[in-house]
Amino acid sequence: MRAAVYVCSACGGESPKWLGRCPVCQEWNSLSEESHAKRPGSSAPLGGTTTTRRLPLAEFASQAPMTRIATGIASLDRVLGGGLVSGMGVLIGGEPGIGKSTLLLQCAGALERGRKSILYASGEESGAQIALRARRLGIVAENLHLLCGNSLERILQAAEQQPPDILIVDSIQTLSSESIESAPGSLPQVRECAARLLEMSKRLGMPLILVGHVTKDGSLAGPKALEHLVDTVIYFEGDGNFTYRMLRTAKNRFGPAGELAVFEMAQSGLVAVENPSALFLAHRKGDAAGSVVFCSLEGSLPFLVEIQALVVGSSAGNARRWATGFDPVRSAMLLAVLEKRAGLSLANEDVFINVAGGVRLTEPAADLAVACAVASSLLNRPARSDTVALGEMGLVGEVRAIARAADRAREAHRLGFSRCLLPRANLVDFPRDLPLEAVGVSTISEAVESLL
Repeated sequence: MRAAVYVCSACGGESPKWLGRCPVCQEWNSLSEESHAKRPGSSAPLGGTTTTRRLPLAEFASQAPMTRIATGIASLDRVLGGGLVSGMGVLIGGEPGIGKSTLLLQCAGALERGRKSILYASGEESGAQIALRARRLGIVAENLHLLCGNSLERILQAAEQQPPDILIVDSIQTLSSESIESAPGSLPQVRECAARLLEMSKRLGMPLILVGHVTKDGSLAGPKALEHLVDTVIYFEGDGNFTYRMLRTAKNRFGPAGELAVFEMAQSGLVAVENPSALFLAHRKGDAAGSVVFCSLEGSLPFLVEIQALVVGSSAGNARRWATGFDPVRSAMLLAVLEKRAGLSLANEDVFINVAGGVRLTEPAADLAVACAVASSLLNRPARSDTVALGEMGLVGEVRAIARAADRAREAHRLGFSRCLLPRANLVDFPRDLPLEAVGVSTISEAVESLL
């Protein structure tokens, strides 16, 4: 008789019976039934070694140094931390139609031109569909082999018989293993298929790239253990109303996390954007009230974006607050600080905040730019068009120091800005040789007065 447990899709916690709420992470309606089944095959851990003998660290350190495999796409290499690594497991997630398959097919074509053999396993598309896309992208590859189907055992057998240099699986949610009696995409199938693929990848020293589906809230579908198993997690983001996409690293064991690459979807495929600042500021109107420029820093990539705010009298009983590309909870906090500490009356005003170009900002260094944009729209006074605003705001109205202000200021100067509004604490390490006027502020009141 099979023993069944109920597993949480959010945290992987187990329960002997079904509950409406996970007892581990307190997530609602996240438990699903899973039958225990012994997985056939090797009992080796993902590292590929079966020995139980203790070994000194120096023995591993004396092994061959880590070598990188360039993908042929410079922006993708930067996001990966310099390229692929032997035995590296990469998980790429994104909305349907965002361009994941296009990016990986372009990557496979570039790797093949570098004389690498690639096995592209697809459970979502037929070989004819992939060939049509390859023709549109201008990819003619002799060492790129396709394997269409959703059988995990077929993929493992093909990779074991003739190991490729890189294995691409599109997608992990479409695979099914014969050892698991559940449908493709279920929690047991996703976890089992990912574990066996990663085990083979590390044993053979073969980089593995997995495509993952995302849920309606933007997180990767399937058990959270999937993200723990792989070495690198990358999100492919973008708005369907815009032609550019952003590739962002959420986790990377072989490089820095938080790196960002910007691509533009063209007729010939995805094209890397070398100067994202110029792209995001292309349609900016400098003399408009409610517009302030901010320099975001994603990993090692600084780029300028325009933050827009519109403040209008509320026609309803309750004033509306709406933010696109910025955390709505944080924007509500900034509005409260403006009203309490800067004396701006916003209680009866509808406030709309937008980060132009479909960019999503997560760092608190954008606080000052958002607050100044709201003040500019409320007072109907344009902010200085030659100024970039940087700074984090506290609840008592203080402007707090931010990281790498000098790198942000250099990017602003490169784009033609001559003035930088930043926290006074950052003036200490601000480069004196930079031909940019640095204006230090300590409170939000000083910042609004200086910028407007």
